[in-house]
Amino acid sequence: MSKKALCIGINDYPGTQNDLSGCVNDANDWAAELGSHGYTVTKMLDGQATHAAMTAAIGSLIKSAVNGDTLVITYSGHGTWVPDSSGDEPDGRDEGLCPWDIGSVGPLLDDQIHQMFDARAAGVRILLLSDSCHSGSVTRGREDDLDPGQPRARFMPLEAWMPANELPQASTRPPHLVGGLKRSGGDLLLSGCLDTQYSWDTSFKGRPNGAFTYYALKTLHENKPANYEAWFKAIRTYLPSTKLPQDPQILGSATARRFKVFA
Repeated sequence: MSKKALCIGINDYPGTQNDLSGCVNDANDWAAELGSHGYTVTKMLDGQATHAAMTAAIGSLIKSAVNGDTLVITYSGHGTWVPDSSGDEPDGRDEGLCPWDIGSVGPLLDDQIHQMFDARAAGVRILLLSDSCHSGSVTRGREDDLDPGQPRARFMPLEAWMPANELPQASTRPPHLVGGLKRSGGDLLLSGCLDTQYSWDTSFKGRPNGAFTYYALKTLHENKPANYEAWFKAIRTYLPSTKLPQDPQILGSATARRFKVFA
């Protein structure tokens, strides 16, 4: 039985004017945390995280896993969407992760991720932690650690990377900007926000991070939760907040939610 992780962080998006600040720190932080739990970790940062490289790395991770193995994939970067061409999305859009070279090859879509996850061997557990995307409402939450003048949304508008002649007509665009990764598959998805929200890129105590990543790791250390459901509830004591209007989500079976964190 082995434990392997892939941690992806992209701040640099050439040609888009949509660079971020905290994603590489997120990836390094997740890698350190997972390493402390006995995971063999591979990192992909900025220019390493091309569409082809991300696809190959995720595919290789899953292909090499056998019954009893646990895989964790973390992604910090922009999220985006494209019009759904297969008719399998109720909101009319396919959601995706934005690789470093999105301007030339487009996003890694949820349908593609789902296909890769479906190729896993029986008995292989997969956890996806996504700190990307999405726009929402203001509620509660503690903001003690948040630096002044922050945050910034981790959403890549179509106009930033899609050729003008390929942009969908405004009348056919969905009312919300981007969705989540519900179709990604795996046992558990922990994501930074609702389908209709953004995840925020910000800084805490002078250090850039994603809000979801920061509070996920903060609560993991403070609360030492027994399982993923308890961890998720602890994160929700911080998010959403007035300046960080994002509702973290947990998707997975009742059994998977009771898995011991990073076991």
